[in-house]
Amino acid sequence: MIRAALVAIGLLAALPARAEVEIQEITTPGGITAWLVEEHSNPFVALELRFRGGTSLDAPETLGAVSLMTHTLEEGAGDMDANAFATRSEELAASFSYNVYDDVLSVSAKFLTENRDEAVTHLRESLVNPRFDQDAVDRVRGQMLSIIQSDAKDPNAQAGRALDQLVFGDHPYANSGDGTLETVTALTREDVLAAHKAAIARDRLYVSAVGDITADELSALLDRLLGDLPETGAPLPGRAELNLPGGTHVTPFATPQSVAVFAQPGIDRDHEDFFAAYLLNHILGGGGFESRLMTEVREKRGLTYGVYAYLANKDNADLWAGSVASANDRIAEAIEVIRDQWARVQTEGVTQAELDDAKTYLTGAYPLRFDGNGPIANIAVGMQMDDLPTDYIATRNDKVMAVTLEDVNRVARDYLDPDKLTFVVVGQPDGLMPDTAAN
Repeated sequence: MIRAALVAIGLLAALPARAEVEIQEITTPGGITAWLVEEHSNPFVALELRFRGGTSLDAPETLGAVSLMTHTLEEGAGDMDANAFATRSEELAASFSYNVYDDVLSVSAKFLTENRDEAVTHLRESLVNPRFDQDAVDRVRGQMLSIIQSDAKDPNAQAGRALDQLVFGDHPYANSGDGTLETVTALTREDVLAAHKAAIARDRLYVSAVGDITADELSALLDRLLGDLPETGAPLPGRAELNLPGGTHVTPFATPQSVAVFAQPGIDRDHEDFFAAYLLNHILGGGGFESRLMTEVREKRGLTYGVYAYLANKDNADLWAGSVASANDRIAEAIEVIRDQWARVQTEGVTQAELDDAKTYLTGAYPLRFDGNGPIANIAVGMQMDDLPTDYIATRNDKVMAVTLEDVNRVARDYLDPDKLTFVVVGQPDGLMPDTAAN
């Protein structure tokens, strides 16, 4: 879902400088590159692994396979069934988390220094020798089917799905990472094994570690943990061609409140105008109660409890997106106000006071992002995936502060595109007909 792409970029774009976070880049004898922040004041380590690809690797006929595989990794490994694996994790006081999104499969681990070797051995079994017992596969399958059925009754989930399908067409981004009732029901253990081979490989691996461990210790740990993974996985999908025709597109859904999601073309994370666009988005719709959209849609007119916009940067697509919910008899007006503000900011720009407030917030919010080893490791691995340098943390605030009012208003003129701003509404909105394309 588009919203998912906000998580990584939101963390990174809110990072001001903090000099004491010193990142070392290491390369193990086995050829694995990793980033390390040594922090020896507490006797534990946070380890983050990322495998690029995620649910986008699913074939159309096996949608949900990568998700089913990912959530079955901890359901038994080596000579341990699911109960034995969980018991051993508890004995080691180790925490493992396996998640998957459309562009990435993530593995998070936390373990004490005193149990480090045993915890790594335990984690390795789940990555290299997962059992995928049929009863475990069926149990996780049942959980996924329950989520799919629940999402079918959720207008927010349905709005995201409808926008993805409209925008991404036949690209994998148009598919649900959880699959469908039909595809998930039909998945076999062989499909799960194939997904494991496709998704977990060294050619798409990113690693960060934070905590009580030295560079030499981490190097040996990673070769032992990851050295036996396949060298290559399945081919990654290519760039998505975006379909953003503008207008408003309605999917009927029995609910007293309609949900509207919207998008237009975005800006690449590597573009020189990215920080200007990020600041502009904060002013327009990303700044909570201080944003233009919140002021106009909620505070002045009472049309919603919340409205927001964000830059959604996926590996193969960049969107400027957002969401709003309102009563069926008021959603059309909310959409009209959002369109008006989009066009107004494009033509008139923003003020110096708004820009100064955005800079103050985005730089001042920094300390909250480094609340422990786990968050730092998560940010560091995200920096790697975005091809940022190891000193990004120390230089990021300077990049924010260097943006001028002229930069922001030029970006508003060049990038905001009211004609391509496309709304998808799920509900029973008064005054909006299904599948219309009129503004």
